[in-house]
Amino acid sequence: MESTVSSTKESNTSWLELNTSDPQTAVEFYSSTLGWEFEPTRLPDGGDYWVARHNNKPVGGVFALDDKQAQSIPAHWMTYMKVENIRKAQNAARKAGGDVARPILQLNGVGKLAIISDHQGALIGLIEEDGSNYTL
Repeated sequence: MESTVSSTKESNTSWLELNTSDPQTAVEFYSSTLGWEFEPTRLPDGGDYWVARHNNKPVGGVFALDDKQAQSIPAHWMTYMKVENIRKAQNAARKAGGDVARPILQLNGVGKLAIISDHQGALIGLIEEDGSNYTL
């Protein structure tokens, strides 16, 4: 089986994202704690998102859980693995018994992001980078 994971880096962990129902407090917390700066942006579906930057380089983001999501999803950090082709990776996940939990969305200055689940429901993020010069 052909892998969709990138082999260009030692580590394929490429993006970190906090999912929270209280993004403003989280932005303040991580700004104070880690010195990150946050750039607010609007997602294609109208949702709110904040890109976290350290030394002017994107390092992660904050995703705002809506009220319905927050009822069943606790605040958590999501790890995104770098893939060469995100559509191919989503299709491979489905064929292997998994599912797509959050379809592909384009985050300007970062790339395409999606969340899949494995056959038991464990979630993991996928990212197809857009060539921005950021590192974890």
